[in-house]
Amino acid sequence: MYYIINKKEYWIESCGTGTPVVFLHGFTGSSSTWASYMNTWKNNYKVIAVDLPGHGKTKIVEPVRIEEFCEDLDIILDLMDIDNVHLIGYSMGGRVALSFALTHPKRVASLTLESASPGLVESKEQLARQTKDEVLAKKIEEQGILKFVDYWETIPLFASQNNLSDPVRFAIRQERLSQSPAGLASSLRGMGTGKQPSWWEKLPTLSSPVLLVVGELDKKFVGIARRMDKYIGTSTLRIISQAGHAVHVEQSQIFGTIVNEFIKQCIE
Repeated sequence: MYYIINKKEYWIESCGTGTPVVFLHGFTGSSSTWASYMNTWKNNYKVIAVDLPGHGKTKIVEPVRIEEFCEDLDIILDLMDIDNVHLIGYSMGGRVALSFALTHPKRVASLTLESASPGLVESKEQLARQTKDEVLAKKIEEQGILKFVDYWETIPLFASQNNLSDPVRFAIRQERLSQSPAGLASSLRGMGTGKQPSWWEKLPTLSSPVLLVVGELDKKFVGIARRMDKYIGTSTLRIISQAGHAVHVEQSQIFGTIVNEFIKQCIE
């Protein structure tokens, strides 16, 4: 269903009853990213998936910053009569989840970050990334979604997905193709890595349990996760073999088991 907040229409998928678990997808994804997990977990949890700004069915007028979305999510949880949640975020959704945990700590009972980053430390790095993302945003707007997806599927970050079965790869591609050029461009301009605050110095303030999940083949994010693990006093790091950036897709059963067990331990 839709939740309308300050002219933004957020699409929320929800099912099941019990302890609330919220999923946040990555760039070019949507709530459907988590469909199999929601279908399995609905017997034990109230599972919720949000279409982030610029993605899926969520409708926005202009770019939304991560800090702004965090305020909107806080309002959405109030409207859903939910006090706190077990929050799971992948890639861009992981950056958003971390931001929410740091800006609204009482809302987060536990935090699972899959292939996520606390952002870029130096302002010059942030500006360089903003410039790079603006070039990509214009490319998407000018060339359309098909050419962008053809390009996006070939970047090194997703090389390990070539080993997935044809039906799984087809589903991922269809989800990417379902996005709008304007939406993805807006996402890059509002919620790109260069736009978000650097949270590195704030990591030690996290008090809720944190699960860091990363694929062993994703060397860049393994390094980031190891570094994050040193900063966070409540974290557990799991490096998953035979997986790259999208662990929840490439090793879905293992990911589901690890995260489910983590949440259960947090509830107990």
